[in-house]
Formats: sequence, C-alpha cells, structure tokens
Amino acid sequence: MGNLDGKGAIVTGGSRGIGRAIVARLVADGATVVFSYRQDEGAAKEVATEFPGRAIPVRADLAEIADLHGLFDAAAEQLGGLDILVNNAGTARTALIADVTDAEYDDLMAINAKSVFFAIQRAARQMRDGGRIINISSLNTVLASPGVAVYAASKAAVEQFSRVAARELGNRGITVNSVSPGATDTDLLRGTNSRDSLRMAETMSPLGRLGQPADIADVVGFLAGPDGRWLTGQNLHASGGLT
Repeated sequence: MGNLDGKGAIVTGGSRGIGRAIVARLVADGATVVFSYRQDEGAAKEVATEFPGRAIPVRADLAEIADLHGLFDAAAEQLGGLDILVNNAGTARTALIADVTDAEYDDLMAINAKSVFFAIQRAARQMRDGGRIINISSLNTVLASPGVAVYAASKAAVEQFSRVAARELGNRGITVNSVSPGATDTDLLRGTNSRDSLRMAETMSPLGRLGQPADIADVVGFLAGPDGRWLTGQNLHASGGLT
C-alpha cells in the first residue's frame, strides 16, 4: 500500500517533463491523478496507457480560465474528492525587457501566474480538509539573468500566492508550498538554453549534473505525503545546490 492510497490529485501540465514525473510519482504512491495537457495528445495518451485508470488526461489551455474550471469539474467527476493539487503547467520565453511585447507578457502571466491563482481558488473551495497544494516555481526568482524578467516575475507571484494561501487555508489542515527547480533536463530547458548554458549549469551545481524530472517529482511526493505535514508556506529549492 502507498501513503497516498485513496487520494485524488490534479496535476497541471502532466504529459511531459517534470509534470509527467510528478504524475508517475503520485500514482506510485497510491493516488489517482487527473492531469491536464495543452497540445500533445499523444504524450498524454502515453501517460494514461502507462497508468490505466490511475492517470486521467484532460485537455485544457490554462491561459483560458474556462478551461481551468473544466479541469476541476472533470476532476470532481473522476476522483470523488480532491486531496492534492500540483500547479506545474508553465511556459518560458527569454527576451530582453526592451523587446518584450504586450502579447508575450500577457501569455506568460496568464499561464504561469493567473492560472495558478485561480487553481488555488478552486482548490480552496473543492479540496478536502488536510489536503496539499504544491506550486512549481523556478530558481530564476533568485537567480536573475538577462531575458527572464517576465518569467521570473510570474514565478515570484506563484511563491507569494503560496505563502498567503498557506495562511488562509491552514485552519483546515491544508498545506501550501512551492518548489523551485534548478536546471532540470526537460525539452523546455533545452529549448530555451544554449548548450554552453547547460554545461555551465552542470559545472555550477555541486553535484555536477543537470537535474532530472524525477528529482523534482520526489520532492513533490514528499510534500504531498504524510511526511510533509509540518511544512507549509515554504519554498523548497530543488536545485542540486545551484544558487
């Protein structure tokens, strides 16, 4: 038996990368997971096939609040009760402040910050007492570099949502935390960084490597399980020592 037997979870952006690893970890621990995907239906079907009846895909563009509500409605039908929410879905683009367009700013904020805020709101109304909310942030909130202003700001908002929600929901035994991955080997990371940047990230880590999605998923699994009961309002740096 797993320590999440009988628990129902939502994972946003669960078809690839870190999200897929989180789905796998929560299922391994006993949870049933409804996960969202935006475009890659093939990848979503692979996850559902790997965990039949335990990982349930729902197409949702989280830039659209109506889709977000549709995801929570589907979870209510499939799970019977919500115990865990992992806000993982996000997008990243690099552009100097002088070059960011209105549309790029709005899209990043809608997906990375606005969707997280309203997902927490739905969870506050729908989640059973004693639940867990885990929001994926980024080390870029403390490790500034050219081109990440909007992305870092969107993730900084996520960290603040987490701290305030921890205060608002604590009287129901619901914990709210954020996790800030460092350089983690995903398609998103490789699509937004040069090979030289990736090699530099490896050398900057005391462990001498990029993170793997499972490294982040294991931290999420800890926070989602009973051993994470006394942590709330925290931001855990899952970065392999990268600072």
